[in-house]
Amino acid sequence: MRNVLLIASVALAAATGLAGCAGSAQPSAGGSSSAATPTNPCKVDDFKVTGAFGAAPAVEIPSCKPTEELLIKDLVPGTGAEVKAGSTATVNYQLTTFSDKKVLDSSFKRGEPFAVENVGQAQVIDGWNEGIIGLKENGRRLLIVPPAKGYGPGGQGIKANETLVFVIDGVKVTPAA
Repeated sequence: MRNVLLIASVALAAATGLAGCAGSAQPSAGGSSSAATPTNPCKVDDFKVTGAFGAAPAVEIPSCKPTEELLIKDLVPGTGAEVKAGSTATVNYQLTTFSDKKVLDSSFKRGEPFAVENVGQAQVIDGWNEGIIGLKENGRRLLIVPPAKGYGPGGQGIKANETLVFVIDGVKVTPAA
């Protein structure tokens, strides 16, 4: 009988732990942070962003497995010109790393927007060249950039194979000449 109870307890604990990985940012019932690595891939709606356009955002990273796909979500749709391939996008951005949930860079805090010239072929990571197309002036976008579209195994000053979480505000869009 004891073995049956032990097996039932282990099965219940496993089921509860798996349910907690289904995209929820909340801890499991036990509140333990020593849970196994989540197996369910993150969805863009699992990430929570607060703060108004033009201000540094607060980003809540969920407890899920980083996706291998570029995830894009407009948080504020925007009202101005739209970023297209070849245009110049002047943006404010904040970079938060997925693994340790730390803000690594923020043009909001520096007070200096960043200009991305020739979007689609710009000297930025692929996640930006793909992910800011369609962003409009006065719009705020969330980008979840997998390592293959970020800095990959080389890291370039960021942990190798890191998933990058960007909040990007479209300040100005200049059409291609």
